[in-house]
Amino acid sequence: MSEQEQADLRLAFAKLKQEHADYDAAITAMVKTGCNRLQIQRMKKKKLAIKDKLQSLEDQIVPDIIA
Repeated sequence: MSEQEQADLRLAFAKLKQEHADYDAAITAMVKTGCNRLQIQRMKKKKLAIKDKLQSLEDQIVPDIIA
């Protein structure tokens, strides 16, 4: 993998990590204000999907090395 591809993956990872943190903060605020439970569940599903994407990107950035 080229250095440019590696840098692109790291940038995408950083953006997704920030988005994940934003969803976490939004969910916390929604729970505190007593928002609709269905809306909170939808936000949690989106947050989980972002976490899955983060894991996938991390796997691409750090390849498995069999010792």
